[in-house]
Amino acid sequence: MKSSLLAGAMIIATETCAFAQGGYWVVGDHATGKCEIVTSNPVINSQVGGNIYFGTGPYKSIDDAKLARSTISQCPIVPEPPAGAPDEKKQ
Repeated sequence: MKSSLLAGAMIIATETCAFAQGGYWVVGDHATGKCEIVTSNPVINSQVGGNIYFGTGPYKSIDDAKLARSTISQCPIVPEPPAGAPDEKKQ
């Protein structure tokens, strides 16, 4: 019985650590005036002269992060490219 509880606790701890490593965050950047989606936990450093003034997340998918970015009042509206348009990052 004790070994089953210990094994369960270890599995939960491992999954929690793995979940904390992944995801997407929405951050507000004073330097660019934009809200960006990043893949690492942001460091909010605006009080010490940095550019990042807020961060929300983690979100499970990029689509969830985009949806969250569209609901944050400090973020400017980012137009979505048309479905048939080529991706700018690939060029």
